[in-house]
Amino acid sequence: MWRWVRQQLGFDPPHQSDTRTIYIANRFPQNGLYTPQKFIDNRIISSKYTVWNFVPKNLFEQFRRVANFYFLIIFLVQLMIDTPTSPITSGLPLFFVITVTAIKQGYEDWLRHNSDNEVNGAPVYVVRSGGLVKTRSKNIRVGDIVRIAKDEIFPADLVLLSSDRLDGSCHITTASLDGETNLKTHVAVPETAVLQTVANLDTLVAVIECQQPEADLYRFMGRMIITQQMEEIVRPLGPESLLLRGARLKNTKEIFGVAVYTGMETKMALNYKSKSQKRSAVEKSMNTFLIIYLIILISEAIISTILKYTWQAEEKWDEPWYNQKTEHQRNSSKILRFISDFLAFLVLYNFIIPISLYVTVEMQKFLGSFFIGWDLDLYHEESDQKAQVNTSDLNEELGQVEYVFTDKTGTLTENEMQFRECSINGIKYQEISGRLVPEGPTPDSSEGNLSYLSSFSHLNNLSHLTSSSFRTSPENETELIKEHDLFFKAVSLCHTVQISNVQIDGIGDGPWQSSLAPSQLEYYASSPDEKALVEAAARIGIVFIGNFEETMEVKTLGKLERYKLLHILEFDSDRRRMSVIVQAPSGEKFLFAKGAESSILPKCIGGEIEKTRIHVDEFALKGLRTLCMAYRQLTSEEYEVIDRRLFEARTALQLREEKLANVFQFIEKELILLGATAVEDRLQDKVRETIEALRMAGIKVWVLTGDKHETAVSVSLSCGHFHRTMNILELINQKSDSECAEQLRQLARRITEDHVIQHGLVVDGTSLSLALREHEKLFMDVCRNCSAVLCCRMAPLQKAKVIRLIKISPEKPITLAVGDGANDVSMIQEAHVGIGIMGKEGRQAARNSDYAIARFKFLSKLLFVHGHFYYIRIATLVQYFFYKNVCFITPQFLYQFYCLFSQQTLYDSVYLTLYNICFTSLPILIYSLLEQHIDPQVLHNKPTLYRDISKNRLLSIKTFLYWTILGFSHAFIFFFGSYFLMGKDISLLGNGQMFGNWTFGTLVFTVMVITVTVKMALETRFWTWINHLVTWGSIIFYFVFSLFYGGILWPFLGSQNMYFVFFQLLSSGSVWFAIILMVVICLFLDIVKKVFDRQLYPTNTEKAQLTETNSSIKCLDSMCCFSEGETACASVGRMLERVIGRCSPTHVSRSWSASDPFYTNDRSILTLSTMDSSTC
Repeated sequence: MWRWVRQQLGFDPPHQSDTRTIYIANRFPQNGLYTPQKFIDNRIISSKYTVWNFVPKNLFEQFRRVANFYFLIIFLVQLMIDTPTSPITSGLPLFFVITVTAIKQGYEDWLRHNSDNEVNGAPVYVVRSGGLVKTRSKNIRVGDIVRIAKDEIFPADLVLLSSDRLDGSCHITTASLDGETNLKTHVAVPETAVLQTVANLDTLVAVIECQQPEADLYRFMGRMIITQQMEEIVRPLGPESLLLRGARLKNTKEIFGVAVYTGMETKMALNYKSKSQKRSAVEKSMNTFLIIYLIILISEAIISTILKYTWQAEEKWDEPWYNQKTEHQRNSSKILRFISDFLAFLVLYNFIIPISLYVTVEMQKFLGSFFIGWDLDLYHEESDQKAQVNTSDLNEELGQVEYVFTDKTGTLTENEMQFRECSINGIKYQEISGRLVPEGPTPDSSEGNLSYLSSFSHLNNLSHLTSSSFRTSPENETELIKEHDLFFKAVSLCHTVQISNVQIDGIGDGPWQSSLAPSQLEYYASSPDEKALVEAAARIGIVFIGNFEETMEVKTLGKLERYKLLHILEFDSDRRRMSVIVQAPSGEKFLFAKGAESSILPKCIGGEIEKTRIHVDEFALKGLRTLCMAYRQLTSEEYEVIDRRLFEARTALQLREEKLANVFQFIEKELILLGATAVEDRLQDKVRETIEALRMAGIKVWVLTGDKHETAVSVSLSCGHFHRTMNILELINQKSDSECAEQLRQLARRITEDHVIQHGLVVDGTSLSLALREHEKLFMDVCRNCSAVLCCRMAPLQKAKVIRLIKISPEKPITLAVGDGANDVSMIQEAHVGIGIMGKEGRQAARNSDYAIARFKFLSKLLFVHGHFYYIRIATLVQYFFYKNVCFITPQFLYQFYCLFSQQTLYDSVYLTLYNICFTSLPILIYSLLEQHIDPQVLHNKPTLYRDISKNRLLSIKTFLYWTILGFSHAFIFFFGSYFLMGKDISLLGNGQMFGNWTFGTLVFTVMVITVTVKMALETRFWTWINHLVTWGSIIFYFVFSLFYGGILWPFLGSQNMYFVFFQLLSSGSVWFAIILMVVICLFLDIVKKVFDRQLYPTNTEKAQLTETNSSIKCLDSMCCFSEGETACASVGRMLERVIGRCSPTHVSRSWSASDPFYTNDRSILTLSTMDSSTC
């Protein structure tokens, strides 16, 4: 127990060593000297609470919020000292907020518990005591041998022991882990692959030594020590041996595997994404406003306390005849009395801090996030993908973006590769209609003899091999054929492409079936480039058939060839290449290498290196993605050395990756260049329009890509990121700090001297590293003066570092990152807002993002419409909350001047409690969910309107002061209007009774509730039946509640000050007149300001509200249309509509023309009301 407690506190970590030793089938040594390691069980726990810790843990988390903790202190003060208000006034709202939040979090955790129980209770089969035992998933222990059948999900991280195939291989998909739907092949070590039955596995005596659990899905190091006939055989284990929890077995009848990581130590569990810790600019502003209001509260309490003692300096006011002090009060300490009075005033005015603001904002964000998923304009029909919201805390941040950082491949492009051109032995070829044609065929070439390679598409027709195609001699033709054959053999063998079992069964074993065209083969690859190249080779005539045990089968001109696969040198981002070592049917051993030209060409000692380099640059200028192919023939002696060094590196438990990197460098040298390939990745739909719209909205777009310089620049020009009139500056191929600094200074001078409106900057990864090392300020000055920046040859961490640099710049702009692959995760998590594209490179980016969309073009609506609406709504929500609480508590402060600062409350305690909870909460919540101050299509088609809300403009100090001053002015009108109109008139109550304290306070409260509710109605420009229901329903509910509360003697209330007060108040006609007069005076001031602002200083948004759009709205001075027979008052109505800025939805035609950019049919769920275009 004590050990468990120490582990939970972090003092006694469960894993003391860097490795773990696992005895397969839990057959521990019998000598008694071994102490087994402790491993956790296989339960998955995604829940946050248990029955025992829910209350304390949830309360602790909630009271970490400043507002909740503040109200807890106020509540405790009310309990400890004599305060003017009941503890219920603070305790009940606090209890309501805490309870609502706890219920929401408890319900969400209950759902997680149910999900965990379903997963942990799933049935599995485990090998125990020589037989198969059915048990639950949670009962799997480390070392257990588990049987998995076809299409089942792996319940733990397993090391593959055997499958139903003789070679011990199996196919899996990891779509639930990384989104990749391609089949991946995993293999067992030869010694266990033959153990295909439970009886045979029961004889296995083996130990696995591997690293402790880590989150990296693609990294695993270990070794298996197998004891056979008193001898120990050591075999390396890598990622190809590990079957991850959550992956699914495909195209394999069954497999057996041993559990190495279980429960929360599986890689899937270690990759669980915690809730985003990002904070929006609105939240930061809200905290600033809370501090300001806290200062106002303390100031009011201090002023009231000081004035109380100043007033009581006169003896007649210190102890009036009707309020004699007790002996204890006379003898108590003055300091303690001062503190007690200060705390009492603090309690009296504490409602100026809106406790319900947090819960309302949380509900608004949570409920509002559903609109993104419901928006049909963000739904991609081809892939059946809708927009996803992974965190709702940043909705309003979508309306504040100033920088967009985007990946290129798969984000701006489709990531659907198509083979276009290649260079073989210094000659360029293009693929035209399935034929490979040399560049610039001679005029006398006929259709029948285009080229040697054109005939490859007709596998059995060798009559097309004519020497006239290349104008070569017969001797050179044979050499040429061998070079081309070797090039496409390299393409067909150097890859990790898979074919499904069904296709393999029909192709692999028998003779070539001419009826099966190469196009019928369906390849699966983790890289679209590899798939495009293998498919191209198949069209040319060298068809990859599949992997069988340790052989790769290729058909060339109908002849089946089997190559023994000896080793795969996996691709990694540091080397930027991959290689395979194969043994040809003739017995020769070859190394085939494929990779970026920067990683292949320096390793080559033969071939047409310079010609190929020129061709690669030409391909890149066309925007094509390039790869170079090379080979090396190995002697038997060389292969023996390579095989031994690879075995030593792969079986090492310490520094395995470094040792493998050194061996790979040793092997991949002295290569002979075969040529280069060029594939096209076409742009996604409407990328150019989207980038142009972002630029019009005042957003700077940076493209961060790993592609080479020429390819990146070509794509930037084609997608509109760079345009032809832009002055392109370059910071590339810098070798030293001094050289980089000098180049930056020259660029800065060019920017100031060139009379060009826009500049674009191109920087590569190497130069960027130098620039960020010692010249950050100079680099940032250059970047800030450029309209577009392109960073090429970027490593993932460099992308994140660039965004970090922009984030911490003096302007502190809001950044947004868009990407689709695992290499984009770091920049997505670094940016203020991370957008994942649900593309073809897996779902790592989408899983780790804040929002996920299917296409880049959806970004425009996400920002210009949803972001705009979210920001307007929550900005108004925050300001309105502070406004209505100033209106609420300021009369309480003013009332103290008329009651000798005796801390007498102006409102009844029930009204104090329900003001924020019931009477004024729903109108602002519905406003914050449904408000559309301008039509979504107008926002989408006019990106410049996005500038109106940039830089947190609606939550500036100026706007905050306006709402605060408005609240104080309304409060003064409530109080002094009631005082001067009603306070001294004794004849207003029909029975001759005078106005009392509670009558006066209720009058102020009634005017206040009506005014703040109608103020919300004035702010609302998009009316639905829900808005009408909650707005006018709130006022009606207040009156009905007050009549019931004051009209009945409730037995459970100790005292009822409000009995019959409301009835008497409403029985006076003068009261009704006073209420209407004060409401009109309050709102008249606001309307006058709106008139002057709209007439003299209209914003672009306000202009758009009154502008004819696409000739669909015929009225010139309003967005509202009027019928022909309008009355004489119509002009006044039109003016009011202009002042309020509101249109009745039924009077507006929204028939947008098909020529509108981006979205011709606005199907957004945001349009909640039906539109009647026939009215206009």
